[in-house]
Amino acid sequence: MQAYLQAENDGLPIREFGPWVAEKLDYLKRYINIFETSMHDKPWRRRCYIDLFAGCGKCYVPASGRVYLGSPLLSLTASHPFTDYFFVDSNRGNIDALQRRCSVSPVYDRVRCLLGDSNLLVHDIVNDILAVDSERIQGKWSSLNLAFLDPDGLELQWQTVAMLAQPYRMDLIIHYPQMGLNRCMGQAFEAEEKTAVDLFFGGTEWRQIYERWKNRPRRFGLHRQLMDYYKERLQDLGYKEAFRDDEVGDEPLIRNAKKRAPLYRLLFASKHPLGREFWEKVIRRDVYGQGRLL
Repeated sequence: MQAYLQAENDGLPIREFGPWVAEKLDYLKRYINIFETSMHDKPWRRRCYIDLFAGCGKCYVPASGRVYLGSPLLSLTASHPFTDYFFVDSNRGNIDALQRRCSVSPVYDRVRCLLGDSNLLVHDIVNDILAVDSERIQGKWSSLNLAFLDPDGLELQWQTVAMLAQPYRMDLIIHYPQMGLNRCMGQAFEAEEKTAVDLFFGGTEWRQIYERWKNRPRRFGLHRQLMDYYKERLQDLGYKEAFRDDEVGDEPLIRNAKKRAPLYRLLFASKHPLGREFWEKVIRRDVYGQGRLL
């Protein structure tokens, strides 16, 4: 049973991914480690980890034959565990496998595995956090929270991000689906009805940015402008550390292994400068030990 928490095949369902998954998971693992190492001995009322697209808990990369702990198990096996875990997935098989894996953890009593639409269940999770916070005035030491928002495509909605912003301290690591947006924006731009792209950005203002680029043969600056727009909206939610005019390029780009085509980026947001400091330490290098210029 201990194999359930190890990076190995344990006989339960496992999802296949390309080699790039190792890079994403490495960034997350290092952020969790620095986050919890620095904060576990502080007098926080709670330290919650939220994974709204948790999957089954493990990833298999056929190209290398390697198995990796997925995001929920990385958080669960951290040197300093969180006080509360919220794992959500819309697939029954994923949740069943994840729950079985979590069941052998010594902190299993802290875990809640939830089946359903994360864009709906996020309300219950945030209300749970706020209910405890409300016993004391929200502020320093109420709760410290980290949410990892990593769907397969465009499932994440802006309303979900806005809901997560309600607690006093909630750091966010957000999957920005660059390739998925490239595939969908053209059709979404022409649509009269609300689209998945509109739900991701929380409105139709993104179309004004896209319109300036849609007829250009090269669109290298499009996503820079879209990400800046998204991060400006995060600022409006209180995430002052999400974007600074004098800094760009702090969103790690995950690429396809063969053609090196851009797949997605990881956006980070924190309401406190220390969160930004942690993230900058994490992204100074990638999983291969290559340094990044910030």
